[in-house]
Parts: sequence; C-alpha cells; structure tokens
Amino acid sequence: MYSLAVSDHIMIAHSFKGEIFGPAQEVHGATYGVEVEFRRRELDASGLVCDIGLALQVLKEVLAEFNFKNLDTLPALAGRNTTTEVMAGVIFQRLKARVLKGDVGPGTADSLESLRVLLRESPVAWAAFEGPLR
Repeated sequence: MYSLAVSDHIMIAHSFKGEIFGPAQEVHGATYGVEVEFRRRELDASGLVCDIGLALQVLKEVLAEFNFKNLDTLPALAGRNTTTEVMAGVIFQRLKARVLKGDVGPGTADSLESLRVLLRESPVAWAAFEGPLR
C-alpha cells in the first residue's frame, strides 16, 4: 500500500462534560498537529498517490472550519465532547467527503482506498481515526 501524508495544525477552545475530565470541564484551549495519510494500492500513471498540493489545500480548508473556534459553539458539534478522538473522526468524515468528490486530483475518488487522520494533542499524546473510503 502506498501512502502520502500532509500536515497542518489548528488552535481551538472547548470544554467537556463529565467528571472523568476533571478540570478540562472548564473551557480550555488546545493546539492540534493534524496529519492525514492518503492510501492506495497502486500509484497513478504519474507515480503519485494524489496531488500533494491539492491534498494540503483540502486539509487546510477542512481545518478552517475549526481553527480559532470554540468547538462548544459550533452547531455541527453540539452536545458532543470534542475529545481528540472525536475530532479525528470528524475531520476524517469531512476529508472523506472531499476525496470522494475528487478534490485531491483527477481519478483519486476511484483509486484512493483509505485515509488516516492523526491529531497530536501534545508530544506525548495523540489519537487517530482511519477507515476505508468506500
């Protein structure tokens, strides 16, 4: 399996509900390093997994929905604990939709097989979500 990865980061604010979260029940900030890996079995005729420039552009556009936002105020995330794990899944779903529209290059909607989204919460802790595109 071949893969291509791009990365960016977002700065967010949020709070959690539930005693398990202790002081994180209060509004606090986080900066997530976000890495996305695009995967396919065979390279295209140009020797690519997908267009790296388009992949980075799509990632930036998806992350712009959350960057410098308080996630507690976004209707799409209402009532959810926006843990690192949850956000990895949310970003995966948004990227998946863009990939299936062909936004990372011609022919990629049919040839990319899976994605992996990894959010680095700190140098010692991270979470990921990965899955097939179909």
